[in-house]
Amino acid sequence: MSKFDSFNFNQTLPIINEETEFFPLLTQQDEDEMRNAEIPDQLPILPLRNTVLFPGVVIPITVGRDKSIKLVKDAYKGDRTIAVVSQKDMTVEDPTFDQLNKVGTVAHIIKILQMPDGNTTVIIQGKQRAKLKELVQSEPYIIAKVEKFPEYKPKTNSKEFKALISSVKELALQIIQLSPNLPSEAGIAIKNIESPTFLVNFISSNLSLELEQKQDLLEIKDFVKRAKQLLEHLTTEIQMLELKNQIQNKVRVDLDKQQRDYFLSQQLKTIQEELGGSTPDLEIEELKKRAKAKKWNDEVGKHFQKELEKLARINPAAADYSVQLNYLELLLDLPWGEYTKDNFDLKRADKVLDKDHYGLEKVKKRIVEYLAVLKLKNDMKAPILCLVGPPGVGKTSLGKSIAKALGRKYTRMALGGIRDEAEIRGHRKTYIGAMPGRIIQSLKKAGASNPVFVLDEIDKIGSDFKGDPSSALLEVLDPEQNTHFYDHYVEMEYDLSKVMFIATANSLNGVQPALLDRMEIIEVNGYTIEEKIEIAKKHLLPKQREMHGIQAKDISLKPKMIEKIIDEYTRESGVRGLEKKIGSVVRGIATRIVMETDYNPSLDAADIEEILGAPIFDKDLYENNDIAGVVTGLAWTSVGGDILFIESSLSPGKGKLSLTGNLGDVMKESASIAMAYLRSHSDEFGIDFKVFDQWDVNIHVPAGATPKDGPSAGITMLTALASLFTQRKVKNKLAMTGEITLRGKVLPVGGIKEKILAAKRANIKDIILSKSNQKDILEIKEDYIKDLNFHYVTEMREVVKLALLDEKVKNAKELSREGY
Repeated sequence: MSKFDSFNFNQTLPIINEETEFFPLLTQQDEDEMRNAEIPDQLPILPLRNTVLFPGVVIPITVGRDKSIKLVKDAYKGDRTIAVVSQKDMTVEDPTFDQLNKVGTVAHIIKILQMPDGNTTVIIQGKQRAKLKELVQSEPYIIAKVEKFPEYKPKTNSKEFKALISSVKELALQIIQLSPNLPSEAGIAIKNIESPTFLVNFISSNLSLELEQKQDLLEIKDFVKRAKQLLEHLTTEIQMLELKNQIQNKVRVDLDKQQRDYFLSQQLKTIQEELGGSTPDLEIEELKKRAKAKKWNDEVGKHFQKELEKLARINPAAADYSVQLNYLELLLDLPWGEYTKDNFDLKRADKVLDKDHYGLEKVKKRIVEYLAVLKLKNDMKAPILCLVGPPGVGKTSLGKSIAKALGRKYTRMALGGIRDEAEIRGHRKTYIGAMPGRIIQSLKKAGASNPVFVLDEIDKIGSDFKGDPSSALLEVLDPEQNTHFYDHYVEMEYDLSKVMFIATANSLNGVQPALLDRMEIIEVNGYTIEEKIEIAKKHLLPKQREMHGIQAKDISLKPKMIEKIIDEYTRESGVRGLEKKIGSVVRGIATRIVMETDYNPSLDAADIEEILGAPIFDKDLYENNDIAGVVTGLAWTSVGGDILFIESSLSPGKGKLSLTGNLGDVMKESASIAMAYLRSHSDEFGIDFKVFDQWDVNIHVPAGATPKDGPSAGITMLTALASLFTQRKVKNKLAMTGEITLRGKVLPVGGIKEKILAAKRANIKDIILSKSNQKDILEIKEDYIKDLNFHYVTEMREVVKLALLDEKVKNAKELSREGY
C-alpha cells in the first residue's frame, strides 16, 4: 500500500500533537520522480463532475456511473493508472469526449472501498498533468490518447520566488485559523510541506474555489503565474472570512444582548409581580382600560391603538419603552372632547367681575356681551381678547375672574422671554428629551378643552435662531385655524376653538402685526385716585391683613391716609406699588403688636411717615409761569401718565437749535417742526422774523437720564417757543398734549386717560387736547374729571391763543441785537 493509502485531507485528520510522528508527505525527490515518469500513450478517462485533481494530491472520489465503476475496476486489476479530467458542464450525466476539459491529471488508484450505502469510493493520487489529444474509444468507457502537459519551473533560489511561496503559505495558514470548518491539522500539514510545487497544488485542491477557477489554475503552465493567481484567490478568501467573522461576531453580540435583556426583563417582571407592582403587561392593560373611557374621535382612537401595539413590541428594558409609554400617557391625559359647562347667569357674572375688580367697565361689558351671545347661539368660536395697559392694573388677575364668572377652568402661560418656537408647538418625538408644547401642557393641566387661557406678556416674546414663537401663535390665536392645532410631539390635530384666549400686554409696539390682527384689543387704562382708594379699601388692605395675620380691628386706613400713600409714595397707573406700600404699613403694625407697643389702630399722617419714611414724591409738581418758554406737557410712560416740562432758552448766536434731555428721533423732529412753523407764521404771532437768525435756541426736557420719545410733546414745544420769542406768560395751571404738522394741524395722541390722571395729581386745571381726543375723555367717569377744563383744538393757532397771555414775563428780553 502507498504511503497515502490512509490519508485524506478532505476528512478530519487524526488527533496529533508535536510529539506524534507526522505522516510522510511528498518530498522534492518524490515529486521529481513523478514528473519525470513516462506515461502511456493511451489511458482510460475518468470524468469528474465537481472537482479537479492536482499532481501529488490524494483525494477520495465517489463513483456512481456504471461506466466509471467499470473503468475503475478494470484499471485496478491492471497497472492502476488512469487519466482524471473534469467535465465542462457538471449537470451532464454521461459526458462525451468533447464535453471534457482537455487538460487533466494522470492518477494512480490507491484503493477501492465499498461503502455501506452501496456506493463505490476510490482513493486516487495525482501524478502529473496531461493533455487529451484524440478519442480512441467511447465504450464501455472513454479511452483517449494523452501526452504530457509541460510546466515551466522558476528559479527556486530567487528572493521574489521565496517571498511568493512564503506569502502563499502564510495566507493559507491564516485561512485555516479563521475558518471554523477546517481542522487545525491541515495547518500542520502545510507547515511540513517542503516542495513549493506540491504546496501550491495542495492548497489549490483544498481551497474553496469554483470548478472553473481550479481548472484555470491547473492549465497555467508557468508556475510563478499559477502561484500568483493562487495568492489572489487566497487574499479574496481571507477578506471574505474576516468579513464573515465580523458579521457573525456582531450578530452573536446583538443576539446575546437581546437574550440577556429578555432574561433580565423576565426576572424583573417576576420580581414586580412578587412585590405587587405593575408589570409591562399590566401597564398595557391599564392603558387599554383608560382608553375606553376617552371621548376622542375614531382618528385619535386608531392612532392610540397603533402606538399601543408599538409599545407592546418594545422590550421593557429598552430606552424607547419609557419614551413610548410617556407619549401614550399624554394622549390619555389630554381632555379630548371634555368640556366644562358654561354658567350663563349674566347677573351673577356681573357680580363676580365687580367683586374681584373695581372699575374696568369696558372689559366687563365685553365679557358680558360674549356670555350673552354664547347663551343665545350656544355655539360660538371663543374670541381672542387682548388686554393692553400699564403694569399693575389687573390684566392677569382679570383672567381668573372671567374663568370664575364663566364657571370654566383657568390656566396661564407666561410668554415673557420665550425665544424657542418649540415652546409653543413642542418637539418631535425623535429628539432626546422631547416634550409637548406649552399649549398642550396647559390643556392637560386644566383638564378641559374649553378653559380660560391667559397668554401673559404677549408683547415680550423674543425670537432667535430657534424660530419665532409669535409666528407659531398665529395658528393658536386664529379662530378659523385653531380647530386643527398641530403639536409636533402629539402628532395629532387638537381643537382649540372652544378655548377662550385672553392675551395681556403692556404695549402693542412689540407685537407682530399679523398676530395683532387676530385679536380684539381692549385697553385697560390706569386707575384714578378715587378708584385706587376703593381698590385699596376693598381688596388690597384685606389681602395684606390676611397675609400678615392682622385682624380688621388692629388697623384702620382712612381714605385720606390711602390718598396720602398714593400721592406721596407711589407714581403708577396700576396698584402694584400701592399694594407693596400697604404691605409695609401692615408689617409695621404687626411689629408693634408683637413688641406690645401702644398705638392707635386708626393711623394718621405721622404714623404713615414713621413707617414708610419721608414722602418720595411731591404731590404738586406744577411750576409757576414766571419764566418765558417753560410749558407743562403730558406724557405716557410704561407705568402710567406723567407730567413733563419743556424748557427753552435764548442766547445770542446765528439761529442754531439745540435739543437736550435724552430725546428720541420723533421728539427731535417735533421740535424742528415747531420751529419751522413758528418761523413761517412769525407775523401772526408778532415776531420779527430776523430774530430767528440772531438767537440760538436750546430746548431741554428735564430728567435727562430718562429716555423720552414720541410726538405727544409737539404742541408743548410750539407753545414753549412761542412764549420764548414773544416773552409772553403761559396760562397758569395749564398742561397740554398733541402732535403737530407743518401745516399747523393738531393730531390726536394716545394714553389720554393716564395723562389726565397725571394732570389731576399735579393740580392742573386746564388741559389742551386735539379735538379728535374728545372721545377718549367721554370714556372717563364724569366724577373723576369734574374739576378739569378741557380745550379741544384743531390748529396750532388755537393752541397759542389759549396758552399764552397778553402779559409779558417779568424782566422780558428785547429780542434784537441792539436791545440786548
